[in-house]
Amino acid sequence: MIGNLKPLEILLIIAVIVLLFGAKKLPEMARSLGKSARILKSEAKAMKKDGEADAEAAAPAADQAAQQPVAPRTIQAAPGDVTSARPVNETNRTTQG
Repeated sequence: MIGNLKPLEILLIIAVIVLLFGAKKLPEMARSLGKSARILKSEAKAMKKDGEADAEAAAPAADQAAQQPVAPRTIQAAPGDVTSARPVNETNRTTQG
């Protein structure tokens, strides 16, 4: 459906969006959308990495894992944003999944 739009229709849609939200609000909305996309991408990478780590952790012996100290994991809202970092609650993660 989106591929069938003509240039005039796209221009009309953009004009309606500008009229609804205003020119001053659009850059702020674009920034928040970009930030949300970065967060989603980083979380997806972290979940993928956790899945690979879980698969690799099942293979080695349990005594090797007990010898290595584990640092607390944190979730960051955006790259470089340390003000919103919070520790991951491992018990909730395992019970929900």
